[in-house]
Amino acid sequence: MGNQEQLSTSKEVSKIHLPNKELVGLKKSEPKKEVTKETTKLPKPTGWRLLVLPFRMKEKTDAGLLIGTETIDRQQVASQCGNVIAMGDACYKDKERYPNGPWCKVGDWVVFARYAGSRIEIEGGEVRLLNEDEILATVQDPTDILHKF
Repeated sequence: MGNQEQLSTSKEVSKIHLPNKELVGLKKSEPKKEVTKETTKLPKPTGWRLLVLPFRMKEKTDAGLLIGTETIDRQQVASQCGNVIAMGDACYKDKERYPNGPWCKVGDWVVFARYAGSRIEIEGGEVRLLNEDEILATVQDPTDILHKF
């Protein structure tokens, strides 16, 4: 009985270690460099051009119905709203054309014409290269815009 009391009052907890001193069951976090490598694969806009990632709709409706991947892909191609990923070095620098400054910045959601810009296929979808004057408006939330395909 004395031996059992010693075991129950002992606060020392041993952990199981692998031979290389890593805990079992813990998943290693991905290094952030992997994320930056993906962004370097994207085209870098030059001059007065912007790189825009078209809005991608949800894969499930509010009622819980799954939307087919073909429908999602067609909607992304037909999208008129996107997120500004990068801007060229001469974008909105012309003070005569843009006396009030840039119309948008990196990270903004913008609206553009359906057939505006050049479409570039990437893994997982497409991006668009737009001229600075092809931006029609900025929006706070792309889901506020009705997306038809």
